[in-house]
Amino acid sequence: MKPKQIKITKSQMQKLMPWLRSIALLLRPSPFALRLTPFTLCLLLIACTTTSPIKDTESVNTFIGQMATKHGFDESELDDLFKTVEIKQDILKRIASPSEGLPWYKYRKIFLTEARIDAGVQFWRDNAPALAAAEKQYGVPAEIIVAIIGVETLFGKNTGNHRVIDALSTLAFAYPPRSKFFLSELENFLLLCRDEHINPIDPTGSYAGAMGLPQFMPSSFRTYAVDFDNDDRRDIWHNNSDAIASVANYFAKHHWHTGKAIAVPVTAKYKNYEPLLKNDLKPDLSLTELESLNLIISRQLPFDSKVKLLSFEQQQGEELWAALDNFYVITRYNHSPLYAMAVYQLSLSILNKKGSFP
Repeated sequence: MKPKQIKITKSQMQKLMPWLRSIALLLRPSPFALRLTPFTLCLLLIACTTTSPIKDTESVNTFIGQMATKHGFDESELDDLFKTVEIKQDILKRIASPSEGLPWYKYRKIFLTEARIDAGVQFWRDNAPALAAAEKQYGVPAEIIVAIIGVETLFGKNTGNHRVIDALSTLAFAYPPRSKFFLSELENFLLLCRDEHINPIDPTGSYAGAMGLPQFMPSSFRTYAVDFDNDDRRDIWHNNSDAIASVANYFAKHHWHTGKAIAVPVTAKYKNYEPLLKNDLKPDLSLTELESLNLIISRQLPFDSKVKLLSFEQQQGEELWAALDNFYVITRYNHSPLYAMAVYQLSLSILNKKGSFP
């Protein structure tokens, strides 16, 4: 049998060079040199490549059996599909260090740039009819829809280059901390491919398997994606109208309150508010409770408003905000206060720039 060739790209080789130099030093004649056979060196090279086949075949076989029993998939077809799937080491590295781990003042700089703001205004102009129609139908402001797409993919420029089947399988079968979640997303992905008549090896997306302009996970696609132009396809990859309406539908189904505030700055006289800073994001404080701690809200809100007190790290100290229900809705898209604040502030910047855009 002819041995299988191992292909290593130029970029992979560049990453391997420091390691190979170390091996060369070990192989130099010395009384204490490590003796490595060519076979052993070959195995080490394989271990350093960025992709590998699925090793946990028992889990894969169990998953395939469940898809056949629960949803009527053909086991042999799924078996052939998963033989083409690759475990991506770079995905495992990315999932371990998400950008939400950055302090706010660094995170903000990623998304609040003049280039992204200008691109947002241009996207709004290019898709004005669809945005107006979606805002009217779903009650979600156009600037919020635009900002979501801007933060997620820079208006379609960065939709991800990982095969979705590889990304989801890597995290389902090789990342135990989130395997349950990603097994569910893998299940939904295969179902949406069948429903939408898509070859599962074709769609590409983020390292976490998020897809299209709005970066929907497969479960979100199946629940919230919209065919807004009535062409019998929910195309969030190439159809801006479908992507726009899908984002609006997502927010509407998560109880967006039309015309209500999102977040307002707060000024503190003392540090006695710190016990109120908790990890959960659901608004839970009354305005009376805030006032009792000498916290001053920058604008008047309805008396019965519930807010969440949030702190955002700046280079010099912290910034306090009172986040309302609509801010919480944004966090349903990505469960991070940094993400939601970036979307909110980008939406304001795009809205303000739109009037003066050439």
